[in-house]
Amino acid sequence: MLNLLEKTEAFVTDLLTNELDTNYLYHNLKHTQRVVKSTKELLNAHELSEEEKEILLLATWLHDTGYTKGSDEHEKNSCIIAKTFLTSIGYDPVLQEKVTHLIMATKRHHEPKNLAEEIIRDADSSHFAQKSYLETSEFLREELSLLGIKEYSNKDWCDANITMFNKEHQFYTDYAKENWQEKKEKNLKKIVKEKKTVKEIAKKEAIKAKYKSDSPDRGIQTLFRVTLKNHLTLSDIADTKANILLSVNAIIISVALSNLIPKLDNPSNTYLIYPTMIFLIFSVVSMVLAVLATRPNITSGQFTKEDVANKKVNLLFFGNFHKMKLAEYEWAIGELVKDKEYIYTSLTKDLYFLGLVLHRKYKILRLTYVIFMVGIVVSVIAFAVAFKYFGPERMG
Repeated sequence: MLNLLEKTEAFVTDLLTNELDTNYLYHNLKHTQRVVKSTKELLNAHELSEEEKEILLLATWLHDTGYTKGSDEHEKNSCIIAKTFLTSIGYDPVLQEKVTHLIMATKRHHEPKNLAEEIIRDADSSHFAQKSYLETSEFLREELSLLGIKEYSNKDWCDANITMFNKEHQFYTDYAKENWQEKKEKNLKKIVKEKKTVKEIAKKEAIKAKYKSDSPDRGIQTLFRVTLKNHLTLSDIADTKANILLSVNAIIISVALSNLIPKLDNPSNTYLIYPTMIFLIFSVVSMVLAVLATRPNITSGQFTKEDVANKKVNLLFFGNFHKMKLAEYEWAIGELVKDKEYIYTSLTKDLYFLGLVLHRKYKILRLTYVIFMVGIVVSVIAFAVAFKYFGPERMG
């Protein structure tokens, strides 16, 4: 018997390793080895003759070899492969028939007619009572998908498993009922729990999808984001230009006050009075305009509930709420986020008024640069004329 089983094991191992489609993630050599192990466990718990044990183990080893020919009618194909192999090693034809009958007993929905059939059916479904059931189940689900047999969603797969556990499958032998049934029920609880988790995830995904559909389109978000960023960048550039003008003119005035004006007391330097005044006037005007370009406008900083209700106030600009209490502003923002149209309107107003501020800044800056440039040119000309026509040599 031992030599026969060793030959069968070697044959099945080689067959399932080399000829079975790799898409069979569940019905493979590992599955067959597990069923053989469970069969041996059941045989140890029951009084059977050596011949009956041999037939059962042969059937167990050979019961899924038909998958090498495809999923359809795999039990019949397994019987054909079993007969061919057993004949080749000189196994009794009468016993071969018993082996093939047991293989056919593994067919789905078959009701066992004797203890041997009960044992092989319990062994074939022993994974229902194993800790690795959820992982094993996923292999079967993936196998069905890869083979193009059926696609299951997470929820559908949980439902199919629950149906299998509750309505279709049952253990037949007393040993399986006593030692495996409780573990099977634990796995059923895990599946039910997983189904609840799947439902919660699906619900969250549905809410997320709904929120996404209700939220501004990505293109619109990008439009506002980029445009606002560009406006703020231009505002920073304007402020930088104004600061440069302030600094330059401040240096010019400081130098003039410390070095040039004290020399005007000397009668020989009176010819420098007018060029110096022109120089200083243009510098002071440039500084004043630079300050005006960067000077912020003070707004009321308050709004009413009517303003919010009528969508008249832009809650995104600090100048409209800096005098409001936190609770009032929180209420107003709550009203804003409830209304997508109000959000669009507020963002549009924010862009518009930023544009007005930029227009004012750049208009004043342009005038400031023109005055500064003209002032430099006129001052240089004035100093040149003063030196030529009213300089010390002319006065002498």
